[in-house]
Amino acid sequence: MRVCGIEIKSNEAIICLMTLEQGLFQLPDCRQQRFALLQDKDAEAMRKFQFTLQKFFQDYQIRQVVIKERPQKGKFAGGSIGFKIEAALQLLPDVEVALLTGQQIKEQLSRNPLLIDFKATGLKGFQQTAFETAYAWLHHKE
Repeated sequence: MRVCGIEIKSNEAIICLMTLEQGLFQLPDCRQQRFALLQDKDAEAMRKFQFTLQKFFQDYQIRQVVIKERPQKGKFAGGSIGFKIEAALQLLPDVEVALLTGQQIKEQLSRNPLLIDFKATGLKGFQQTAFETAYAWLHHKE
C-alpha cells in the first residue's frame, strides 16, 4: 500500500511518500517534497492548488493521504491557510484522507520504533513529521 504523509505548515503541505509491502517500508522517489498555496484568497489559485495535488496523487497512484492534525484552538492552533489546504485535500476525489493527532503518532512510534535513524532515510529534515505521520498510519492499519 502506498500512502502520502502530510504535515501542513503555514501555507505549505509537506509530503512524504511511503509504501509497505511484505512488512518492509520503502520511500519511493518523488518529484516534489512540498506544495505551497501562495494566494489563498483567490478561488482560481485554490483550484489550481487542488488540481496540482490531484495530478500528483494520480501520477504516483496515491489513494491514501494521512495528515498530522493541528489543533483548532490554543497556543499551537493551525492558521486559516492551513485549514484551507486541509479542506482542499479532503475534497479531492478518489483519495481517502485520514487525520492523526500528534498523540496518536507518538503512541505508534513508541510501540513501533524506527529501526533506522531518520537521517539515513535520505529525506530532507523538514519532511520528518510527514514521514512519521505516514509511518504511524501504516503501523496503525496493520
